Amino acid sequence: MYNSSILNLKNFKLSLFCAFFVMLAAFPVRGFSQEEHAEGAKKEPDVKEIIFEHIGDSHRITILGDLSIPLPVILFTDKGLEIFSSAKVKESEEGAHEVYQGTHYAYALEKDKIKVVDAAGKVDEETTKKVWDFSITKNVASMWMGMLILIVVFGSMSAAYKKREGKAPKGMQSFLEPLVLFVRDDVAIPNIGVKHTKYMPLLLTIFFFILINNLLGLIPIFPGAFNLTGNIAVTLTLSVIVLLVTNFSGNKYYWKHIFLPDIPFWLYPIMIPVELIGIISKPFALMIRLFANITAGHIIVLSLISLIYIFKTMWMATVSVPFVVFMDCIELLVAFLQAFIFTMLAALFIGMAVDDHSHAAH
Repeated sequence: MYNSSILNLKNFKLSLFCAFFVMLAAFPVRGFSQEEHAEGAKKEPDVKEIIFEHIGDSHRITILGDLSIPLPVILFTDKGLEIFSSAKVKESEEGAHEVYQGTHYAYALEKDKIKVVDAAGKVDEETTKKVWDFSITKNVASMWMGMLILIVVFGSMSAAYKKREGKAPKGMQSFLEPLVLFVRDDVAIPNIGVKHTKYMPLLLTIFFFILINNLLGLIPIFPGAFNLTGNIAVTLTLSVIVLLVTNFSGNKYYWKHIFLPDIPFWLYPIMIPVELIGIISKPFALMIRLFANITAGHIIVLSLISLIYIFKTMWMATVSVPFVVFMDCIELLVAFLQAFIFTMLAALFIGMAVDDHSHAAH
């Protein structure tokens, strides 16, 4: 009887939990329909635009609905520096431009891109090409937030280790120390070997940078947290860092394997180009893998939520919300998995470059 009561209580709590999410997901549909009825006109939601707006970059940080925080626009033109708030070039839902007259040119926002416009508000593509955009976008803000979290967390951990030297880890130390040891014992040492200590700061930075931004990307309601690792420019930068470190660390055996492999001489014209392509293709695979997996997860989740708007019924929430919860659990796993895979492959590439043994010895 006692166990049955506990089971019923758990089922009741689970039912309340599911009902809450169903109501939460269905609420925007009801609100949207009432707004349309009040205006006396139907307006179909552009699902594609909603999805790409979430996974894309922007000059504003959306908090909730129309509430957003404008970010600074920093432009370097052929006539000098321009700095102003993105609130001055807000683009309306109808696509109309709000022109801002700067010191040197007039500017407008078109599809989240700053463009130079003429007196009539028409985009001047020739002049736009002369403008370098160094604006603080939401992805930059998200990256700074992730970096700040890492600095605070690991700064406090470092201070705690110095203060409690020789004592057992406590608090945040006990949570993160196993991850640090995991990167060292299961990623760095098996792939790099005795020289792993030199590359531990890089591997730990890559692992925790990707991990914290993957996790922040799963909390879109948190101001400043966005799909950073789903931005190909970010994954490209991480891959280029791995490319440079790998090749600048390469020893004579690494380069001999590329330019003078232990194969018949007549195969050199085939194998040398293949090996040179491999230098680029390895970090390229890192870039695409991280970008594609994170972006695909966000698109799937947003597509499932969009079914509620497409079918215009709260009953669709009973189907889409459970799938969204399931996908969020998968995304949580992918957040850790992609950080591990990127770090492991980076360690593997570095280990191949610093290996002291020739290919023949293996």
